[in-house]
Amino acid sequence: MGNNVKTVVEKLKTGIVGFDSIANGGLPKGRTTLVAGTAGSAKTVFAAQFLVRGITEADESGVFVTFEETPDDVRKNLLAFGWDIPAFEAAGKWAFVDVSPDAEDDAVITGDYDLGGLLARIEHAINKVGAKRVSVDSLGAIFGKFQQQVIVRRELLRLAMALKKIGVTSILTAERTVEYGEIARHGIEEFVADNVIILRNALDAEKRRRTMEILKFRGTDHQKGEFPFTIVSERGIVGVPLSMVKLDQKSSMARIKTGNEELDQMCDGGFFRDSIVLVSGATGAGKTLLSTEFLAAAKDPERCLLFAFEESRDQLIRNATGWGLDFEQMEQEGRLKIVCEYPEVLGLEDHLVTMKDLIEEFAPTRIAVDSLSAMERGATNKSFREFVIGLTSYIKSKEIAGLFTSVTPSLMGGTSITEAHISTITDAIVLLRYVEMFGEISRGIAVLKMRGSAHDKQIREFNIDGDGMHIGKAFANVTGIMSGNPVYVAPGEQDRLRGMFKEAD
Repeated sequence: MGNNVKTVVEKLKTGIVGFDSIANGGLPKGRTTLVAGTAGSAKTVFAAQFLVRGITEADESGVFVTFEETPDDVRKNLLAFGWDIPAFEAAGKWAFVDVSPDAEDDAVITGDYDLGGLLARIEHAINKVGAKRVSVDSLGAIFGKFQQQVIVRRELLRLAMALKKIGVTSILTAERTVEYGEIARHGIEEFVADNVIILRNALDAEKRRRTMEILKFRGTDHQKGEFPFTIVSERGIVGVPLSMVKLDQKSSMARIKTGNEELDQMCDGGFFRDSIVLVSGATGAGKTLLSTEFLAAAKDPERCLLFAFEESRDQLIRNATGWGLDFEQMEQEGRLKIVCEYPEVLGLEDHLVTMKDLIEEFAPTRIAVDSLSAMERGATNKSFREFVIGLTSYIKSKEIAGLFTSVTPSLMGGTSITEAHISTITDAIVLLRYVEMFGEISRGIAVLKMRGSAHDKQIREFNIDGDGMHIGKAFANVTGIMSGNPVYVAPGEQDRLRGMFKEAD
């Protein structure tokens, strides 16, 4: 009989948030991984973070081989992330192997040469600190010393095999000249590594968007495609792949007040405690008012968090005061936190990480985002959808009620791109519409959807005054409101049309 025993490749957690998820557990243990990317794609950060997390999370020492920057420069640069490399060195957890160029040394090797001396230095450093992880940054500097690529390939292969024989898990970084094309600058680096990861910092819709992709893991599985990441001070690389999102959130039958008694009645008692609610309407239709009433309805010890991307804190407080609601008092009591920022200040991945951190820190029971449409500006459909799913799934996992506003493209209605991305993952949708009848403008409100609950199917008229929103009776003898083309239908004609539709069914 043949031997059918399978060899399972063990994975080593990198500790890099998001990456271990797409790597299905981490880097293949005891092997070499090439991390390739253009200038500014975070190769050095990835290599250093791999060592830092090994020290802080797994008690595994590391060796950093630097071909480009001096150890002193590396120490200074990494301090920006809160990584105290000198402290790691003093504790015997981190060692440098300095192969950085001498400013006065411009010699080029033309004859046969090997990296035997360097390998001896690396092995000595590994033994000195008992290293389990090694990062080599970067291979491109080696090519500047050799003229013959055949020698370079031979020596790189020798380096990779030596690290593998020692039993360490190693990262080798290499530069690319383009975001999409050859894996590395010289076209041979990828052939000496067991695994290949590509980091990109591509210009997308006038914004830089960072992504990571695992091109190959020899002998083991990984997730396919590009996944977004960002770089955060004090933390380094933070991946935000949708693969981290699990569709296993709990559901609550408990209800919370919407902040408007009539809307509570339309929603059969209010929103569910863990609902994601979309409020859609044209500019000035009452979206901000509805989100303000929603937050103001929170009772002690409930806490609320408002993310505003179109108005300042003072404007929002003034608006609330105009409707008889005291946001300033809620702030002073520690029950409300208002965060105002222009969407263009950060990329969507940065916004998502920042918002998650604030939610974790403040622990709110209600969240309002006004408006989600503002986040859509300048973003691609893919990145915006990833942002929406990432944020809403996180909120639901925390069993927090979230209310998001969205601006429709026209005064009378219509579906926006924002709605197309979020409507399928919301639990409730409230539509606010302008209605023009006989030369006058009225406002209408309808609960289009409320997952898991009965709700009012009528389109009701409402008005806004100094006391907030007042929802009245349903529009009588009017059709076409939701489509933006309201038409008056006489009572007798209305009955006849209903009969025609029933016969057609």
